Amino acid sequence: MALQPAVVDLLELSPDFVRDPYPVYAALRERGPVHRVRTPDGEDMWLVVGHEACRTAFTDPRLSRDWHRSGDVGQIINLQQDHPALVHMLMADPPDHTRLRRLVVRAFTPRRIEALAPRVQQITDDLLDAMEANEARRADLVEAFAFPLPMTVICELLGVPTLDQEAFRGWSNEAVARTSAEAEAAAYEEMTRYLTGLIDAKRAEPGDDLLSAMIHAVDEGGDRLSPSELIGMCVLLLIAGHETTVNMIGNGMRALFAHPDQYADLRGDLGLLDGAIEEMLRYDGPVETSTERLALEDVEMGGVVIPKGSVVLIGMADADRDPARFEDPDRFDIRRDARGHVAFGHGLHYCLGAPLARMEGRIALRSLLERFPDLEGDADASEFSWVHGMLIRGVRELPVRW
Repeated sequence: MALQPAVVDLLELSPDFVRDPYPVYAALRERGPVHRVRTPDGEDMWLVVGHEACRTAFTDPRLSRDWHRSGDVGQIINLQQDHPALVHMLMADPPDHTRLRRLVVRAFTPRRIEALAPRVQQITDDLLDAMEANEARRADLVEAFAFPLPMTVICELLGVPTLDQEAFRGWSNEAVARTSAEAEAAAYEEMTRYLTGLIDAKRAEPGDDLLSAMIHAVDEGGDRLSPSELIGMCVLLLIAGHETTVNMIGNGMRALFAHPDQYADLRGDLGLLDGAIEEMLRYDGPVETSTERLALEDVEMGGVVIPKGSVVLIGMADADRDPARFEDPDRFDIRRDARGHVAFGHGLHYCLGAPLARMEGRIALRSLLERFPDLEGDADASEFSWVHGMLIRGVRELPVRW
């Protein structure tokens, strides 16, 4: 007979959980792949840990993302069930997910992404010029570089005017790490109102941008995205399109600062950069756990039954520190073969923007290390302010000097 485990309070296991969750995850993994946990926000959920168990959970159709049809959206977000901001492929199962992803892929092509590279380089160079002009030779790397680069890229890609990018920053912060249920709802309402107007404007005067392409994307059967689906996809792309890269750059540089030998090796041979980026993603990736799944029925994993209706998180951060998959996983090694990590997810919800994030990361880190070869951290790890919640892993500020 399957067990019903007691609730484990993650902060009781370690008051330092938010800064360094890895020892907690490892201790849970030693006990088994499935646990009832209380998050730092005080919410009770089910958590899957371990590389193999996480990959299995990602592909288990009984763990659904279709909260619209199968559950109560209010369990995970302070919005109405049919809110247009939630009508996107990350909130859908097949066949709806298949249809939505197919339509977006028609616009979000590899050619469109590759064509962005010169513009990504230009934005990068402009931001580094501004840093270099700072006579104090100090900066917050998140504010000066890691945030504005991907935010500018995704806004330009979608066709969002420059003046509106700061508003999107506030809305996105609430979406991934809400300060309150009321602030979260307000952010989504404001974002939806703005995007409704932007879509109307693009429909009237299409531009050479992804949003215009999505508005006019039609498949062979004449299918196209509805008004609500367009809003939802824009919300998804704007938020996911920059949060991953911001924290990939920030977490990657923190890892280099904390491992001077690896940092010196990379500066000495930027040919190691592609492998280093994969190791950064594995070692301390930007997404700590998956977005919430809903158990459509009782699901048994590892001798434990997750009851129907439960909220389930997949521990991506732990999957990539599992010694059953990666040798000496707590060691940061830019020469490691880090392939097989799940930093961008796994299965049908694998991150559509992974090629864009990798391209931005390559250009950003190469340019940063070439321009500032003596860049170093300017704060102790204990002083960092961490992004709230268990979805995004990263720091709000990263002081540096050169």
